[in-house]
Amino acid sequence: MNEYQDDPAAKSTQQQRGEKLLPGLDLRNSVGVEIGALCRPIVHKEDGEVLYVDHADTATLKKKYKGDSHVDVDKILNVDAVWGDNTLQDAVRGQYVDYVIASHVIEHVPDLITWLQELASILKPTGEVRLIVPDKRFLFDCLRRETSLADVLLSYIRKARVPQPHSLLDFAIGAAKATRLEIWRDALPDRIERYYTWEGAVGLARDVIENGNYHDIHCWVFTPHSFANLFSEMANTGLIDFACERFEDTEEDDFEFFVTIRRSSDREYIRQSWEHMARAASTVSPGT
Repeated sequence: MNEYQDDPAAKSTQQQRGEKLLPGLDLRNSVGVEIGALCRPIVHKEDGEVLYVDHADTATLKKKYKGDSHVDVDKILNVDAVWGDNTLQDAVRGQYVDYVIASHVIEHVPDLITWLQELASILKPTGEVRLIVPDKRFLFDCLRRETSLADVLLSYIRKARVPQPHSLLDFAIGAAKATRLEIWRDALPDRIERYYTWEGAVGLARDVIENGNYHDIHCWVFTPHSFANLFSEMANTGLIDFACERFEDTEEDDFEFFVTIRRSSDREYIRQSWEHMARAASTVSPGT
């Protein structure tokens, strides 16, 4: 299951996404990392120096996605660095970069806090992370509760390398067979069909507990408003030092928003930046 499962022709093309995500980046004179680009990069090699980082090498990715109708295996990029059991610093061989791009990646990482800390570890002092994030209100996560600080702290304490039982239960219990346009038009039936029974949800959680298997899910779910609040809370704990530099809200009929984050030592600036995003974020309900 992925964001494109019910809508392969998503509203925004990669070019349109780039136009929202990349303003202000001097790609020609920068060194960057794009994580999890697979066959849909935002930045191309001809645009500037960019390293493609993924959880596995190219051959393994092609084998994994063979037969997946949402992935053009022939267009999977050559992976420059594998970030798996190693650290991100090790993966990029200690190189510091000007920017990191991650489109529809942050929601999949088992340990959100450590992931953000590792991104910070490879950034130059003025470096930034540019994110495209699915908005839970307008895709199959629409029935799930918003991720809380307790959720991400639990995975951080456990040093999670695979999605944890609490994430799997929340995902499987709430995953709905709903398309973004049905949600936007308030055209869903009164009783939305789920992808899993509660017994299936428990089975996934038990599989992780007993066997440690990896299930590729949305570990975390956000609206723009809840994203800002969660990042503010994580910053207040001192576990991350990212401020919100730029924010593009979810557009009508779409299912994703755009956030640029940058490290800062100014705690008050960080706090204010996330408060500003929270105030700017729409709180529209589906069907309105």
